[in-house]
Amino acid sequence: MDNLKITVYQGYLFWENIDKNLQNISLRLSGIREKTNLIILPEMFNTGFTMNAEKLAENMGGKTMQWMAKTASGFDSVVTGSLIIKESDHYYNRLIWMKPDGTYEHYDKRHLFALGKEHQTYTAGTDKLIVELKGWKICAAICYDLRFPVWLRNVNEDYDLLMIVANWPEKRALHWRTLIPARAVENQSYVIGVNRVGHDGNEIYHSGDSTCIDPNGNVVYYKRDEEDVYTFSIIYDEIKKARRALPFLKDADSFTLND
Repeated sequence: MDNLKITVYQGYLFWENIDKNLQNISLRLSGIREKTNLIILPEMFNTGFTMNAEKLAENMGGKTMQWMAKTASGFDSVVTGSLIIKESDHYYNRLIWMKPDGTYEHYDKRHLFALGKEHQTYTAGTDKLIVELKGWKICAAICYDLRFPVWLRNVNEDYDLLMIVANWPEKRALHWRTLIPARAVENQSYVIGVNRVGHDGNEIYHSGDSTCIDPNGNVVYYKRDEEDVYTFSIIYDEIKKARRALPFLKDADSFTLND
């Protein structure tokens, strides 16, 4: 199995300004100087974490989807992150997995953040998304999902990388920095969390703390309080070694998820 090259964008998001965000992200990504397989953007990367869905929602053929397709093609890389999508009179906080050929898959956020009234605006998803890239199985999640280990349980080794895009506030950054390594160790997978930085339109500060943790809980990447575009490799042999040395996933409890 080949190693995977990942580029993370920990960025400042301009509040409810789609055009400015897309222009800024394009500018930041233009500094990438090496081949990458996957570019990860934060949650609601084109607007910030807003409940103003009626004004800002796009459809699946909208300008942000077009931008993602063009960017993926230009870098010959998957581009992923979430945005506000309207579909059949429902609004979704939807992660898009955009491939270089313009085809895509998507994941609708399962756990909506009631404290921020997200559940009053958006419709929760029901289906997990596990995609493949260069032989790697990747599970997609969005922000608040991180708090729910049953939803993210690595059943029968069905994923190698758990990827979380977020707008996670600094005042709960300790939870973020604790839960990501926990998910990595308990699921014997890499975990990558990509967050935003700066104040949003509600004057909530985000410190970023974007990170990559390996299956043994070791830090591969970490950045706080500043914008960053960074490319690093994750190594499949580290997963094989961790699961071979301590094969506890096969002893996990069985369970059934109910909607």
